Amino acid sequence: MRSLTPRRRPKTDEDVPSVVVPLVDGSQLSNRERASLLSRLAVVLGGSARRAGAAAVTSGRWLTETVEEFAPHVPVRDYRTLRDHHDGLSGNELARALIDTAARATGAVGAAGGLVSTIEFSTAPPLLLTSPVQVAAETLAVVAIELKLVAELHEIYGRTAVGTPAVRAAAYLGSWTRQRRIDPFGGGAGLTAVVSSAARRQLRRRIMRRAGSNLTTMMPFMAGAVAGASLNSRETKRLGEALVKDLGGKP
Repeated sequence: MRSLTPRRRPKTDEDVPSVVVPLVDGSQLSNRERASLLSRLAVVLGGSARRAGAAAVTSGRWLTETVEEFAPHVPVRDYRTLRDHHDGLSGNELARALIDTAARATGAVGAAGGLVSTIEFSTAPPLLLTSPVQVAAETLAVVAIELKLVAELHEIYGRTAVGTPAVRAAAYLGSWTRQRRIDPFGGGAGLTAVVSSAARRQLRRRIMRRAGSNLTTMMPFMAGAVAGASLNSRETKRLGEALVKDLGGKP
């Protein structure tokens, strides 16, 4: 398995990749294990959010920068490994398998986020003050899973991003933002060049819309878990199918 991780240490808090990567590769996790990881991630992000300040958090700049900084850490399998992991499937059949897996994974994150909210609603009210950071944690996990899907769909259709780890991560992040295949003219100067000015604003809007969707997990009791799972799965399937079509495949 190839990693997009650059050699230099990213600005993101050191513990963020160690918590998010298990959620990305979390097919064997139980719902409670996912909930535990999300709670742990919320603690890490809480410290980062406090340092960033209220203006950066409420505007979406902090969460956008956190996603950008984590993007190079998303683990991506090459085409041969993908086929080995899916009993030799290829082309559209392999793409469908990846979309279904990613949809289950984001759905599971939504359900786990709902479980965390259920615990909070059943305990002391002050815990509900952590809800914005909890939503950010769930959003980061969902975006990471979808970035992995975006990168691996490009592997299947022979349109793999090239360049340094930072450039590849930026290309896939741009693809996720636009819900289109990577832009071959996106430039080669890394994340800052590819995700800047108008593109950065587009990325921020996309991330904040995703965060808004994840607010459903804050519903009391198990309603949030059910709503979060359904909405996440549906959005991930929509992304995957749109991307396959743009890559020249058949959704």
